[in-house]
Amino acid sequence: MKISVLQHASCEGPGEIGKWAIDRGHVVHITHLYRGDSLPALDSYDLLVVMGGEMNIYQDRDYPWLKPERQLIRATMSAGKRVIGICLGSQLIADALGGRVTQNPVYEIGWFPIRFTAEAHERFSHLPVSATVLHWHGDTFELPAEATRLAASEGCPEQGFVVKDKCLGLQFHLEMDPDLVRQTVEGSSDFSLWPKGPYVQTPEKILGHAPDYSAPNRKFLYDLLDAFCL
Repeated sequence: MKISVLQHASCEGPGEIGKWAIDRGHVVHITHLYRGDSLPALDSYDLLVVMGGEMNIYQDRDYPWLKPERQLIRATMSAGKRVIGICLGSQLIADALGGRVTQNPVYEIGWFPIRFTAEAHERFSHLPVSATVLHWHGDTFELPAEATRLAASEGCPEQGFVVKDKCLGLQFHLEMDPDLVRQTVEGSSDFSLWPKGPYVQTPEKILGHAPDYSAPNRKFLYDLLDAFCL
């Protein structure tokens, strides 16, 4: 496949998704929107991957590429091509499918467990019952009408969704290896503004747990991508 990745921040690259693509013999092109790159042409890829970012999906004045990006996501699905979204990317897909994106009641930042739904296991038989994954968000999405809910956490009931042969949205981060986790933490340079709440860990704890969960989450991600892209 030809895979096009939309990247919104220097520290939120495709990470393990890129490694999976290379291992499977796919070709990856990254569009660095934060640098001013132009969006890819619709006919230039088979799969669109939309990464995370610190912005809200409707901050069009601050990030003028957001509006055309939303249009591209809609056009991709309308053309029968698949889209994968991570965090902000999942919110953009949900919006494209008619689901509202709003502030979550609490921040989720750190390593916290999610539980997979029975419907998720029907779609992806390899999924574990639960997993500890990296969260980094303050917004959430409303489950789109045609989508199947994949998972939930104590802090946020919407952690992922799928529409068969169309899109996969994950609110959490499986793509971040320890190096990307470090870059993301260091990118939050003013730690005095670090959010607080019951589902917010310290930068030190986030960095300390990265090696513990990277290997199992890598296998989990690879299995999920293999099943979705069949």
